[in-house]
Amino acid sequence: MKAAFLPDRGVVKVSGEDARGFLNGLVTTDTSLLQPGLGRFGALLTPQGKIIADFLITEAGAGHGGGFLIDCPKVLAQSLATKLGFYKLRAKVTVENLSDSLGVLAVWDGTPEAKLDLTFADPRDERLGWRILIPQDLAQKAAALVGATMVEASDYEAHRIACDAPRGGLDFSYGDAFPHETNMDRLHGVDFDKGCYVGQEVVSRMQHRGTARTRTVRVALDAAPPEAGVAIMAGDKQVGTMGSSAQGEGLAVVRVDKVADALDAGTPLIAGGITIRLAAPDDVRNLQQKNAERKTVA
Repeated sequence: MKAAFLPDRGVVKVSGEDARGFLNGLVTTDTSLLQPGLGRFGALLTPQGKIIADFLITEAGAGHGGGFLIDCPKVLAQSLATKLGFYKLRAKVTVENLSDSLGVLAVWDGTPEAKLDLTFADPRDERLGWRILIPQDLAQKAAALVGATMVEASDYEAHRIACDAPRGGLDFSYGDAFPHETNMDRLHGVDFDKGCYVGQEVVSRMQHRGTARTRTVRVALDAAPPEAGVAIMAGDKQVGTMGSSAQGEGLAVVRVDKVADALDAGTPLIAGGITIRLAAPDDVRNLQQKNAERKTVA
């Protein structure tokens, strides 16, 4: 079993007697289901349905003062705290950026031998393992207690890519991507049965009408990887953009319909002069077929 402290992750705490309902009215996941030891994946969106910040969230036990802890990109932690504070109005809620004192340890390739405080399974995909919210100086000790060997954060990055889990800022741009485009609907990050939240109408429309033409897909690389942001071409047509890559695999944001057409025509996909291959071409075809079916029904 492996463990890595993730220096790019921060923690925001939302507490107070109105915290649960406050968050539930804002984010894409159902916070009414949260409890200590359980995590959810979600995001705060713009009113137009685009991702401001995506995150994992868990409930802190009484021993940690209660409230909810948001595992988010560290670079966005303060702006997320500020944005949540803007929304609170008269709600009895306190929002704090704890990123200077609390970080994230990822554990994967096994089940922890001991369940430490503030530990929860990654809700996106069971292959992603577990998260432990802990100060960085205790990460090595925590890894030993759960029976894991400490490795570099880059090892977790390679694992994340292999598990088809996009990372904001690398695989998509915050403020410019819809949840469906980053596969949040497939990674249990959007609850389509809960009540209203910011941006819900747009997200629900994309779900029911099949208007999500852009998706994040995993690609295989036989040469040095193209840089993130490089255009993916099929002939003279741009069909997507490269994201992060590691150990011969990468993630890319592509237009499903255009890539499906390229597959059917046998047109190779080229990024930065390098030929790339879809890791799961049938998945793209299935997504295109489902979109077409939803449009017909709508």
